[in-house]
Amino acid sequence: MNTLLIALLLAGASADDLPLNRFNDPFEALSSDIAGCPEPLGPRTTAAEARAQAHHRAERGTSCWLQGECSEPNAYRYDAGIAAALRGVLSGAAALHPSSLWLTVQGRVVYLEGCVESAAQAAALQALARGVPNVQQAVAIMRIGPGARPPYRMSDVR
Repeated sequence: MNTLLIALLLAGASADDLPLNRFNDPFEALSSDIAGCPEPLGPRTTAAEARAQAHHRAERGTSCWLQGECSEPNAYRYDAGIAAALRGVLSGAAALHPSSLWLTVQGRVVYLEGCVESAAQAAALQALARGVPNVQQAVAIMRIGPGARPPYRMSDVR
């Protein structure tokens, strides 16, 4: 059990209040070149947030198949494969460095969050993500340059 979880439980927070990756969405660090770039919250939700998202996720996952837009009966079944393919594409991409980036994939939507040096770098990474098979949408949510507050929700987990 990690120390943050133990500390929160001892402080009176319940496990339902802890932000966790409750849907097991792909979420991983891609790079860590830029020091001091805060980790995004990513797909971590409280139990209440997960309950609120459950209906939308079920509807989105199934409607993709019913509308003939997916060969899989659930859009979220693509996510692990998309994450693996994107790791492969980005591992050799010049645009990945220098950066500190995290990848989240949810229902064929790719989120790239973190810190980069330029807007052109962010655009190049987003374009690479859009080119991966089965990606429906790619969103780059990045702090550009040092000093600014990141435009994404941040994690307290370290």
